Amino acid sequence: MQIAELNKVEQTGFVNALGWVFENSPWVAARAWFRRPFSSLETLHAAMTAEVESAPEAEQLQLLRSHPDLGTRARMADASAAEQAGAGLDSLTAEEFEHLQQLNSTYKEKFGFPFLLAVKGSTKIDIMRSLEQRIGQPRDVEYREALRQVYRIAEFRLRETLEKVH
Repeated sequence: MQIAELNKVEQTGFVNALGWVFENSPWVAARAWFRRPFSSLETLHAAMTAEVESAPEAEQLQLLRSHPDLGTRARMADASAAEQAGAGLDSLTAEEFEHLQQLNSTYKEKFGFPFLLAVKGSTKIDIMRSLEQRIGQPRDVEYREALRQVYRIAEFRLRETLEKVH
């Protein structure tokens, strides 16, 4: 679907097309629909990001918590599974898997949401290094960084979705 088509579609169609972009949080697309028309992918992304920014902290936390732990072998959305596989997280050694699980657990216990990183272009080593560094951040700094990473993930997903048709 292209931007011009998204601008014309009813809210239900808009949510069906883009509700998955912010992991298991179709409310972002539903609210962004009211900000039409969008002149570009960037204005669409900015509208969706603005909806998250203006949401109450409880909704933001729910969005953060809807993302799977990186490297987990649990069920996850197709987009997350593909993104993680692209970064090599589907081929961790037993030691790497155990180390990543321990880091994820420590991070989640400290911050109350999973470690979030837009993994496109990263290796499993980059991801573990980033997790080790960010685990030492104060919660308010890490909360903002987690949201920033969610916005990057959404932008990558929008680009893949809307640029497929060009």
